[in-house]
Amino acid sequence: MSDAALAARVATFAASGALSTVQDVVRAVRPTLTDQADPGLVAEETLALIATVTARAAETGLRERPEALAAVGPALAELPFLYHDFLLGAQMVAAGGEGDVTPDQSVYDRLDRKAQFYGAHLAPGRFPGPSVLRDKMPLWMGRVSPPKLPTSPDARLAQTGLVDLVAAHARLVMAFAQRAAGEGG
Repeated sequence: MSDAALAARVATFAASGALSTVQDVVRAVRPTLTDQADPGLVAEETLALIATVTARAAETGLRERPEALAAVGPALAELPFLYHDFLLGAQMVAAGGEGDVTPDQSVYDRLDRKAQFYGAHLAPGRFPGPSVLRDKMPLWMGRVSPPKLPTSPDARLAQTGLVDLVAAHARLVMAFAQRAAGEGG
């Protein structure tokens, strides 16, 4: 399999898994937060976190294929931005192609800050396994939580089982990338 075909296959698999995992995580975390939690913030932070975890897992699985690795990591890091573009497109379609649906640069700037935050905490070339996620996901929980909740982000995270869910996603993406890289290399 060519590096381009491998990169496309791994990125497609990983992006599909990432979006599914984001839905699962958001669904599971909402009950631990109060009604004061901003659903948009929860969605954006979760998408930025999972996109970064997914990129790192795919990169780890593609270590033996540097050209494919060079394409997949950046593509997956773009997931929050591309998903926002998808939502804008859906608004345009819903409006019948009419109306003023224009991109808001502040949304892209905000997504970029979130992506940089998680990118700084989940280092390239390091697999985001359970111990890394147990260490870093409380940061995410703190960012999605409204102020003055009675428990700490660590305690809220522990009651959800989300570290295991995200770790399973990361293992699956890495294994798929490793297997695909070994199939026609």
